[in-house]
Formats: sequence, structure tokens, C-alpha cells
Amino acid sequence: MCNTSSLNKGFYSFFPLHNKPFTSQHTHLSISTNMWCTITKQAVSSTFRGFYLRLRPSRPPNLSRVYCFQQKSETLYQGDGGYFKFSVKEFASVAEVVSSSTEAEEDAAPDDEIQELLDDMRKEEEKKKKGEVGLSWRSQLNSMRGMSQSKYHELRRRQVKIETEAWEEAAKEYRELLMDMCEQKLAPNLPYMKSLFLGWFEPLRDAIEKEQELFRTGKLRTVYGPYFGQLPADKMAVITMHKLMGLLMTGNDHGTTRVVQAVLSIGDAVEQEVRIHKFLEKTKKKKDGKDKKKDVSESVAAVKEEEKLRKKVMDLMKKQKLVAVRGIVKGQDDSKPWGPVIKTKVGSRLIELLMQTAYIQPPSDQIVDCAPDIRPAFMHSFVTLTREAQKTSKRYGVIQCDPLVLKGLDKTAKNMVIPYMPMLVPPVNWTGYDKGGHLFLPSYVMRTHGVRQQREAVKRSPRKQLEPVFEALDTLGNTKWRVNKKVLSVIDRIWASGGRLADLVDRDDVPFPEEPDTDDEAQIKKWKWKVKHVRKENRERYAQRCDIELKLAVARKMKDEDGFYYPHNLDFRGRAYPMHPHLNHLGSDVCRGILEFSEGRPLGKSGLQWLKIHLANLYANGVDKLSHEGRTAFTENHLDDIFDSADKPLEGSRWWLSAEDPFQCLAVCITLTEALKSSSPETFISRIPVHQDGSCNGLQHYAALGRDKLGAAAVNLVAGEKPADVYSGIAARVLNIMQNDAQKDPAIFPDALHARTLVNQVDRKLVKQTVMTSVYGVTYIGAREQIKRRLKERDAISDDSELFGASCYAAKITLTALEEMFQGARSIMSWLGDCAKIIASENQPVRWTTPLGLPVVQPYRKLGRHIIKTSLQILTLQQETDKVMVKRQKTAFPPNFVHSLDGSHMMMTAVTCKKEGLNFAGVHDSYWTHAGDVDQMNRILREKFVELYETPVLENLVEGFQRSFPKLSFPPLPERGDFDLREVLESPYFFN
Repeated sequence: MCNTSSLNKGFYSFFPLHNKPFTSQHTHLSISTNMWCTITKQAVSSTFRGFYLRLRPSRPPNLSRVYCFQQKSETLYQGDGGYFKFSVKEFASVAEVVSSSTEAEEDAAPDDEIQELLDDMRKEEEKKKKGEVGLSWRSQLNSMRGMSQSKYHELRRRQVKIETEAWEEAAKEYRELLMDMCEQKLAPNLPYMKSLFLGWFEPLRDAIEKEQELFRTGKLRTVYGPYFGQLPADKMAVITMHKLMGLLMTGNDHGTTRVVQAVLSIGDAVEQEVRIHKFLEKTKKKKDGKDKKKDVSESVAAVKEEEKLRKKVMDLMKKQKLVAVRGIVKGQDDSKPWGPVIKTKVGSRLIELLMQTAYIQPPSDQIVDCAPDIRPAFMHSFVTLTREAQKTSKRYGVIQCDPLVLKGLDKTAKNMVIPYMPMLVPPVNWTGYDKGGHLFLPSYVMRTHGVRQQREAVKRSPRKQLEPVFEALDTLGNTKWRVNKKVLSVIDRIWASGGRLADLVDRDDVPFPEEPDTDDEAQIKKWKWKVKHVRKENRERYAQRCDIELKLAVARKMKDEDGFYYPHNLDFRGRAYPMHPHLNHLGSDVCRGILEFSEGRPLGKSGLQWLKIHLANLYANGVDKLSHEGRTAFTENHLDDIFDSADKPLEGSRWWLSAEDPFQCLAVCITLTEALKSSSPETFISRIPVHQDGSCNGLQHYAALGRDKLGAAAVNLVAGEKPADVYSGIAARVLNIMQNDAQKDPAIFPDALHARTLVNQVDRKLVKQTVMTSVYGVTYIGAREQIKRRLKERDAISDDSELFGASCYAAKITLTALEEMFQGARSIMSWLGDCAKIIASENQPVRWTTPLGLPVVQPYRKLGRHIIKTSLQILTLQQETDKVMVKRQKTAFPPNFVHSLDGSHMMMTAVTCKKEGLNFAGVHDSYWTHAGDVDQMNRILREKFVELYETPVLENLVEGFQRSFPKLSFPPLPERGDFDLREVLESPYFFN
């Protein structure tokens, strides 16, 4: 029997915010004299046994978890079968990742079966069938160079556990902590966020169980009732807590998340858990005597068939035949997808129960006799968003957490469930739309954003047609990485001391200004403006702190591993992305500084030079615009600074902090120092990925498409003594035009005044953003706003009307200069847009096939409204209609088409590099390999670019349009120049 009086004391000391026991009215905290003893009994009786199988669902992907990187909004779209998508931020949030995990309870498979799961792998190799997961065993073993099979098997067993037990481990931990608290009569010393989770877990679980019982007994009837009891209450509680906190942590609104986003995410995650749970429950052996008494109507043959089916599934699971298991699940699962109505209602009710049971207590500075201030941890409210430009407003519901919850949230990312971690073994080779990537976690070769036509186009494509794409994704996924512990140690030290260095955000908020003691309205207005500015700054800092915490949490978990891998998939245009969202090489300087190749290779003579060039590129500040010789000289002239940075990164002169990419620069400083101080620098083993980046890569592709000599020279398709800088070239042309205009008479040419104002403001930075976005079809209004922001940053023009007029003039001149220099590109962009308009005017989406055989369908459709009444509020979901957005289809096609070409170039390069024995990683137009292999990769990427554009790309495109739309007429191909593509092979700064 528990001594609850002493235990209650332990409970208050366990929460950092609780100071003492209290005697107040009963609250939702459910603190009663028998609570801890009851918990012990429940924990013992409800202990989960078995391991949890994750299967890729046989339905379309869980769209609430899709990584969204194009737009930032809360929009939800509905496709066939009621699937939705929404965009949260450029990369997937923790909540998106969490929502994609699926688990199921399996009583017949004890924990030791996890160890037994892969014992038959060698046998599986001999029995492997085409298309099954076993197909990739040998290729995976081959990729683990120099590793024994026993070591590989052990890593694979660990990977299985990581993928299958994330949710169960969290629930199990809470149950065990509750038992320990009762047995030891004191609370454990837990991290802040975990202590909150533990305090919320028991009352939320009990509330869910109570509601499930009401549904079972028929005392409560709702449309979602039959779905609410299909998963154990403690699993639902863990999903709800982690899912909601993940959304609050990674959202852009400082501790708030939109209701529509939260309810669908939680509902979708619960549905995925239910799907597998139901199947295994359906076929489970009945062990207790009561279950053995079968209903008379149930035939013996049916019972035997169930047992036979269950045995078959368990055997297949042990042999890792996931495709076969998936097929059986698909055949046995006669349940329909929940759809948006049920998902939102289930998610809404779970959030409502969490709000009713989750409380928080602030530190008490009150006198002893006062009852502590206990308040809800979460609140539901409404926000009105006003769009001044459109003169419209929109009201939507949000879930907001108490500031005390928020205060600890950005420091405890390590306690969040992150199932989609980097893999310890090579990913499963891709063989189909949902066949490849992770061993158990749902994996899809393309992020279709809920567009049925895009999904079906990939599924219908013959496997042979997609093999080049699959091979490229397998190549990228088989690149082995590891954590650079020296750089991570420096980041940890900076972060622990408060951040603020090397672009790391300050860990403290900006203090609010004191309210002035005055009636002066001008001063009060100025104070309110400052408060608003500080609040915005603190929101941004909070989001950045959460982001850094998540990245570092993953790095710390992986730092002792010999290596790990990133499964890759595609966006709808054919660009490749790692499936893990936090710590990957597409990320920030922090991520790239932490990551290095697991395999080391000797530098060699050329590698030593490329390492020096790479350091200069990372230092940047104009150094990266020098010739290769100039960059090498820069590094050699700063060797003392480099050695000091490596030996005393925080105690020395900190030269590395002045680099544009400081942590990557530090990593190279350390490697270069070790190499130069070794007895033989050229034989020194380096793991640093050296980058070769395209020069305004979109314009490079347009210049190649149009065989445009002038454009080709501007973006380094032609050899030169030093790299051509397209931004400086456009700036020089803009300056020349403005200097001529400034000489004109303002009475005849009014813009002469603007020219005189701007002539001293024109530089590379003023026009860079407009030049960069020209490949994406930037409009006059867009260019005007970009230039206006640059001028405003400089405080060059104080009068707003004059600033607007000058920006209009500068935008017009910049676009004119762009058309002069890239006439071929502009004509091709116009032709692509015209073709897209013709297709979209027939209410058809633009579709094409990339040079590697990947079908692409543009997703842009008009939106309808779907209203759903939930227990929290009435939700309005936006759903796709059958009507395409003609203007969006037109404007998006040129950049999307070029992105599909740069994705093809990268994948062609990746496959060839693999065949020639190189390690390769790619970030769209930035290609990475070992320093000693850069020359070889440079040859390959140039050859592949020429190979890509020696095919009739535009001719093939229009032929595809004519086959798909035989009744439509398309404009003739634009005229092209006579640029010789073979010149690219000799251009040293094409990629550099």
C-alpha cells in the first residue's frame, strides 16, 4: 500500500513549477489519495508486450505528414478518398514526422522476437523474390564496406527497433515512471517537458478510457464514437500530447497552432495506428478460456484459417517480407478510410480532453496559506487575420499553450518523439511508389501533396521507365554520413553559453520596454510600436531556438554511430530530398558543419588544393568570386588564422566566425590544419564534403535550352579566366542605363530624377534577388517590391512616395537589362507559359515526362469549401475541385519545368559518380564529393549536362503535349542560337 501523503509531497517536488502540496477544491489534475496506487495496478495490468510492426498503408500517403516546401499556409486540400494536405514550413515539422508513424499491438510476439526477427536474413537472400524487400539485402551488405555480416545484422536489428517502437517506448516510459513514483514514494528528477508529459498522461488517459466506456455501453452516441475506441487509451494519450506539442514547437506563431491543422494531424495519426492494430487483433489467437468458447455459427474451418493466416503473417514478418505482409493486410482490411469528417472529430475531441485534463502551476511567490495558482496548460481561442492589400479578413481557431509551457518547450526537444531518424543501415532500394526507403515506416517515392492525378501517374508508370530515378534515389540514400564531433562540441559550448555566435540565435528573449508614465499619445504610440516589434522578434527567436534544439537533439543521438544514411524521395517536379527533416545536408550551416562523410579518403595533390578553394568559398565575403588561384592564395595567406581557429576555436582570435558559413568553415579549418601538420598532407584522410555549385543554375539551363551565346557567357557555360558574375553584369548594365537617363531633361523624361537619385545606389546586392527570381518568372510588381526592400534597408530615400517611384523605375530598368542579356531565356519562358495556358484553358493540368522518365503533373486547382462541425468549433476545410487554376498553371510551369531538368541533371550525375566509385551527395544545384575526387566529379557533371541537352528536350516536350492533347495547337518552338554545348566541358567555372 502506498503512503500517499509522502508521495504527494514527491509529486509536487517532481514538477519544477510546483512548490508544495495544497488542499483546494478537486481539480482536473485528479490528485487523489489513491491515485498512485491505482496507477501502479493499471501500469502492471496494461503493460504492453510484443513488438510493433509498421507497414506502409495500402492507401495514398498520410498527407498531414507530407513535407511541404513551396508555400506557407494552413490550407488543407481534399483529394479522392478525403485526403488533405497543408503546408507548415519549408521543411517538415516534428509533428508532421510524428503523425506519419504507425504501430499496432501484438500480444503473440514477445519482446525477444525483435531479436529473432532477422535471423533468417541469409536464407532470405537465397529465397529473395523480385520486388520484395529482401531484394536489397545484398546491395545493402555491399554498401557496408569492410563490415562483418554480424555487425550489419546487429545494426539492422537496432534499426527495426528504432522504427517500430517509438510510440510504444514513450508510453512504456510513462507507465514505468508512474510505477517508480509509487514504489519509491518520490518523484524522479525529470527534464521540464517530460515532467509535464508525465503529469498530463494519467488524467488524459483516464479521460479517454472513460469516454471509450461510454461509447461501449451506449450511454454516449456520436458519429465518431465507433472510431474512438479502436486504440488503447494510453497510446491515444501519448499521440495527442506529443503531436500537439510538436505542432506548437515547430509552428511559426509562438506557442499557437491552428485548430484545423492540429485536429487533422492527430486524427490522421490515430487512424494509422488503428489500421494495423485492427488487423493484428482480428487474427490474434484467443488464449483465455472464455475466448475459446466460439460462437456456434463460427465454423471450425474459419478459426483454423484465421490461425493459419496469423502464423503466415508472423513468419513473413520474421523473414522481412514486408511486401507480402502488406498484401495480406490489404486483403484482410475491409475498413474504409476514415475521411476528413471522422479524423477532424476524433482529433478535436482528443484535444478537448487534453485541454480539460492538462494543467500547469506557476512558481508560487504567495504566502504559505494561499492556494497555488493552477491553470489550464492549453486554451482555445480565435484569431482574426486581416489582409490589408485585399481588404479582407479571416477568422480562425487556434490552440495556444500557457507561457510557462512555452518557456520550457524550446529547451527540451530531445524529449519529443522523432520516429523518422537517419537510418543505421542503407535504405531499402526503391522498386515502386510505396516500396523503398525505411524498413517499416511509411515511405513514398514522391511527395504528391494529395494530388490524385500525380500519384496515379507515378503508380501507372512501368517500373522499367522509373528505374533511372529509383537508381538515383538509391545512390543518394546509400551515401554514409557521420557526426563531426569536434564541430558539434563547439556548437554545444556556444549554445550552452547562450548562443549569439556564428549565426546561432540568442537563447534569451528581448526584454520588453517599460511603459512610459505619461499621457503623451505620441510617446505611448511609440512605446506600443516597440512592444509589437519586440514581440515579433521574440517569436522569431523562439522558432529558431526550437529548430536548433531539434537539430542538436538528432546530432547528439547519432554522434556515437559509425555512420548513418538518409533515405531520399522526390517532390512532384523530380527534385530529390532527404526524408529526415531536421539534421540533413540540405539544412543550414549548423547542419552542414555537423555532418561529414563517414568514409574517409586520401586528399591527394588535387584534393589538398580543392580543400583550400573550398575553405575560401565558405569564407565568401567576395573571396568566392576570385579565380581558383586567387582563392587558393587567400587560404594560404591566412594559414595562421586557420591554425588558430582549429586549435582554439573559442579561446583564440575566432577568425572562422567572420566567414559567411562559419561552422562549415571551422570544419575545414580543423581538417586542413591536421593535414598540413601531418607528415604527408597528400595522404591525409579527409571526410569533408567539397561542394561544386552551379552559377545561377536556372539561367544555365535556360541558356543551354536556347543555345544562347550571350546568356551562356554570363553564367559560366563558357570558359573564362575568372568566374563570370551574372549579378554584377546585370548591375553594370542597369548602372549604364541609369547614367544615360540621368543626363536627360526631367521636363521631357520625368524618370531622370529617379535615375539621378539611384545612380549611386546601384550595385550587385540591389539587383541580385530580382536576377535570381527571374528564372521563376518574377513579375514587374515582384521586382519593384524586392528593390524597394533593398533601398529601404539602406535608408537611401526617406520620402515614401519618392521611394515608390524610384523602385518602379529601378524594377523596369532591371527587367530590361535581364531581357537584353537573357533574350533566349525570356523567349523560352514565354513559350512555356503560352503552352501551359493553352492546356489549362481546357481545364487540364500541365503534365510532362522528365528526361529520366518521371511523370509530372502540376497540382494547381481551384479550391472549394467543406464545413465540418466538431466538438471544438466549426471547421472550414478547403478542398480541391475539378477546376484548374489557369493563371497558376501558366506562371508555375516555366520554373517547375526547369526544376525537373536540374533534378534530372543531378540524378544523372549521381548515378555515374556511383559507377565510378565516388561518394556523392547533392543539394539541387550543389554537388558534393571528397576533396580528392572533385576533378573526377567535375568531369562527370559537365558530361552529363551536355548529354542532357544534346537530347531534343523542347521537341520531346511539345511532342508529349501533342500526344496528350491531340486536338490542341501549340505555338512553334522559339528560335535558338548557335552556342556549342561542348564548350561547357572546358569551362572551369561552370560549377565551381
